[in-house]
Amino acid sequence: MNTYLIAYNIIVIPLLWCVFYFGGFVNKKIRRGIDGRTHLFRDLHNQIKKLNGTARFWFHASSLGEFEQAKPIIAEIKKLHPQVDIIATFFSPSGFENSKNYKLANIISYIPFDSIRNVTAFIELIKPDVAIMVRYDIWPNMIYALQKRAIPIVIANATMKDDSLRMIPLFRQFHRSLYNCFTQILTVSQNDERAFRNFGTTVPVIDAIGDTRFDQVMLRSIDARQKHLLSDAIIGQKKIFVVGQSWGEDDDVIVPVLRTLQRYEKSLLTIIVPHEPTVEHLEALEAKLEGIISFKRFSEMNTYQQEKVILIDSIGVLVALYQYAHVVYIGGSFRQGIHNVLEPAVFGVPVIYGPKHTNSQEAVELAKRGGGFVVEQERDLYRTLRSLLENPDARSIAGSISECFVREHCGATERILQYLQPYLK
Repeated sequence: MNTYLIAYNIIVIPLLWCVFYFGGFVNKKIRRGIDGRTHLFRDLHNQIKKLNGTARFWFHASSLGEFEQAKPIIAEIKKLHPQVDIIATFFSPSGFENSKNYKLANIISYIPFDSIRNVTAFIELIKPDVAIMVRYDIWPNMIYALQKRAIPIVIANATMKDDSLRMIPLFRQFHRSLYNCFTQILTVSQNDERAFRNFGTTVPVIDAIGDTRFDQVMLRSIDARQKHLLSDAIIGQKKIFVVGQSWGEDDDVIVPVLRTLQRYEKSLLTIIVPHEPTVEHLEALEAKLEGIISFKRFSEMNTYQQEKVILIDSIGVLVALYQYAHVVYIGGSFRQGIHNVLEPAVFGVPVIYGPKHTNSQEAVELAKRGGGFVVEQERDLYRTLRSLLENPDARSIAGSISECFVREHCGATERILQYLQPYLK
């Protein structure tokens, strides 16, 4: 055991345990994660008995967003090799709870707390032929235990930013020793590949193969087009503005713009999808709209009377709503960081977002190409939105740029499968 791993087990593991244990008393999400792991090994033991495939592929993702990146890989494996057993694990409750009914995985579980005892029991129980870590969630004891047993370890959709904490001297040495345990590091871009090589790792294979998120949004768009959430009687000849995954800070900018815009765009219908459609958020949003513009909740559409705003008070419908949009605004960009711009872009629509978007390479690139539009304040949003709504040619050009951006980046799944092919045999 190297010096870094000894320090990790003596210092970091006890601290993490304390954080999780005491955090569970004040944070519901942490408590759900602790409770969900209570019978982890008992449940795994019962589920493992049912596996009879020719190989076991273990996919691990931190949360739901990372697992979305694994889905096209899993789907293609199951399509070409249905006899392969898929084991999927999550760190966060949101990932586990939203994916526990995912049909293409034979086993869905939490990953155990990263103690030597836990990871040893876990690996001996599931006996994977290959471990695929999605994006970044890497637990040291687990990685070293896999390497010790000569189990191939792959990172899919790997990234390495210049300002990553992994670049700090002590962290850098520690992570370098971790990455040296991997068999393959498959990055989303050549810049990331170059960063991993400059990091000093000795991994045999470091290759830029692309980002499976593009494949996943393409697959989801195909499914979404089969869902008819709004009738022609509602849509009619209207111009549709969809606000996806908004927070209160986004609402504060959008609502005044809608108030002014409705004077000129009589046929405008706005659909607002909160990031978290909680009672509190919906009531706060309704208070902002009250007396300014008419609105109706999605759950009450049976009494729709041509209200100008539809508030989505359910989950799981956002992607299907993008198919109706003429223009889309993506939330989070007036708060702490933008959400997914690829989901609307694949439908061939212009995408608007606020100043806090540099956390997304896709948002930055989309703006450079002309498919995305960055607005700094309320006035910018009004001008940009009105211009796109009034100019169908400009809207069409921007939408085509958005769709082409997604399509040209598809194909990472197929390239990853080429690297996984030896383990399928």
